[in-house]
Amino acid sequence: MSEMNGPFTGGPTLNDGVTMPWLGLGVWQTKDGEEVIHAVKTAIETGYRSIDTAAGYNNEEGVGQAIRECGVPREELFITTKVRNPDQGYESTLKAFEVSRKKLGLDVIDLYLIHWPVAGKYRDTWKALIHLQKEGLVKSIGVSNFQTHHLQDIIDDTGVVPVVDQIEFHPLLTQREVLKFAKAHDIQVEAWSPLMQGNLDVPLLKELAERYGKTVAQIVLRWDLQQGVITIPKSVHAERIVENAGFFDFTLSDEDVKAIEDLNQNHRFGPDPDNFNF
Repeated sequence: MSEMNGPFTGGPTLNDGVTMPWLGLGVWQTKDGEEVIHAVKTAIETGYRSIDTAAGYNNEEGVGQAIRECGVPREELFITTKVRNPDQGYESTLKAFEVSRKKLGLDVIDLYLIHWPVAGKYRDTWKALIHLQKEGLVKSIGVSNFQTHHLQDIIDDTGVVPVVDQIEFHPLLTQREVLKFAKAHDIQVEAWSPLMQGNLDVPLLKELAERYGKTVAQIVLRWDLQQGVITIPKSVHAERIVENAGFFDFTLSDEDVKAIEDLNQNHRFGPDPDNFNF
């Protein structure tokens, strides 16, 4: 893994040799148009270089506009999008990719993910992603919300290991089994909803924030980093976007990392990847 030398420089090297930033801006539930354009531009002005969207967020056009207008060269940015569940399957994924690419206004996507492991479809969807990468339209391919058995399925099928598994990951849902599998197969774990969708009123986290002179959000994001997990906190507020990047100038003790891990309750704020119907 690369040096953790700042929120905007360096980052882990994925199993295909591409380097991805440790910190990105998530834009789930961010409205297309002015709201998402402002959030993305603010993040890029702050120094963020990774932006995470999805076809299902219905804001790829706004993200694309912000990228074009931000004044930072395209090659310095790392853009992720994802194929929607209704578009899964081989041919339909290829078509959906073209729609995303057009909306974003990009020739090449840095990272394309399968959003959820749709039963009966995710294996063919994965083959479509492999094809897109071979064609040079996507630099890196990965998955989101895959449990270990989903990961094993696509690896057994194709021999191609995803570079990333983006999962719900936070102090109340530590997903040890997925983390262990990912580490064994050189898959980079990336956290969505790292800040528990705002449910940060946890006594231990508040106590640590006070002790380290940091916000609770910064404590949680630092905890992610020290476990080698990429993080993409979502915000539309400029001061939060800036604040969320402030977790590189301190280190949690091993005891405190363990104490946060022990908060785990296997509690999901989002859907269960083994039981969802959308």
